[in-house]
This record gives sequence, C-alpha cells and structure tokens, in this order.
Amino acid sequence: MGIPMSVDVRDSGAGVSELVERAFEVLRAADRRFSRFDPDSEVSRYARRQVPPAEVSADLREVLALAGRAWDESGGAFSVRRPDGTLDTDGVVKGWAAQRAADVLEGGGLLRFCLNAGGDVVVRGEPEPGRGWHVGIRDPADAGRTLAVLELRNGAVATSGTYERGAHIWDGRTGEAVSELVSASVVAADLCRADTLATSVLAMGRDGVSWAAAHGAVAVIAVTADGRTLTDRGGATLLGATA
Repeated sequence: MGIPMSVDVRDSGAGVSELVERAFEVLRAADRRFSRFDPDSEVSRYARRQVPPAEVSADLREVLALAGRAWDESGGAFSVRRPDGTLDTDGVVKGWAAQRAADVLEGGGLLRFCLNAGGDVVVRGEPEPGRGWHVGIRDPADAGRTLAVLELRNGAVATSGTYERGAHIWDGRTGEAVSELVSASVVAADLCRADTLATSVLAMGRDGVSWAAAHGAVAVIAVTADGRTLTDRGGATLLGATA
C-alpha cells in the first residue's frame, strides 16, 4: 500500500507470532486485490470493465458498498471517482483492510495491541495496567509538533490531510481539490469508519466537523488552512491539545 505498517502486541503466549503473520497476510491480500498501480489487480481490471458483474469478489463488493454509503451520507462529498472519472478506492481500502487485520488479532484472542497503518491506528485494551494507548495527532504545519494526544483503550483513529502528499483529495460534489482544511482526524469505533469519516470531513470543510460527530465519530480534530483548530471532542479523552 506504499505506507509503513506495524503492530505492537502486549499479550504473550503461544500463537502470537502466527496471529500477527495472519494479520499481515490480510493486508498483503488487500494490496494485491486493490492496488490501482497494478494493472492486473482486481480493482484495476474492474475499472477497465474486464471483470463481469457475476465474478466481482465479495471483498470488492463490500468496499464499493462502503464507498456508496459514505457517498450517500456525505451528500456526495466522499467519492471513489476521481475528477477525471477513474476509480480510486484508496479512501476506503486502507482503513477497511487494517480493521480486518485487527479483527484477526482480536478474533485469535489478543486483548492488548495497537495496529498502526501509516499513522491510522486500531487499539485494544491497555499497554500497561491503568493506562490506555496514547495516540498523537501531528501538527500539519510542523512534523515535529504534536497537536493533540488521545488516550484510547478500544477504538480507532484515522487522519486525512494534504500536508504530506499535497492536493490529492477532492470534493466529490465539485471535483475540485479541497482547500478549506489541511487535516482532519476522527476517532470512531472501527478504522474503516474513522477513515471514511476523516476523508469526508476534509472534503466537506468546516461543516464536516459537526457532520462527522452526528455520523459515528467519537471525536473530531480538524485544522483549517489558516491554522485554526476545530474540535468536537465527544467522549474521547484528550491528554493534551493546542485548542
């Protein structure tokens, strides 16, 4: 997927290494199926209409259904159709695949872990008794500065932004690159939901903060192009924040 991925497991016992390997195989399988840079991946062949409807995999159907839900809920702001009309499922797949990998770990009996998919994380339990996992949200204007630190025991955090890759996110309603916000971080129950909500917030702009809070976000932290921080903290525990 072109991003670093890691898992920090605090459980011990036989079978942990095997579970971690199974989780990473879920990620590798998703990359093989959904890479738009691989002309032979299913999503690439589907985009070229080379996959008959009856042969579309259950995974691709699920991802497209999730994308359709996000498009509908956001009023078209979230879209997997790029401005040139080509299909780009990246806004769904990373969170979806990472959550499935986390589900493998949890389903195998692990109770305390943090899975990090390029800065988007899924956490379960506590790394040590009495303390939740600390998840930092970086300042989009300064990679060495932390905008906020969240304490989570069970949940997920996803961030969508333009500060590293430039204007690669667009508003599906207009086809234009987003500009009002430079980053949006969302805390939600699972990473797929957090990921699509974060991208939707970025596409919708300031109005997306309250919108996300009404559509499953536990907390939202967004930064405007002029450096203002907008938050809806909901039930999340913030250990420190600039706003």
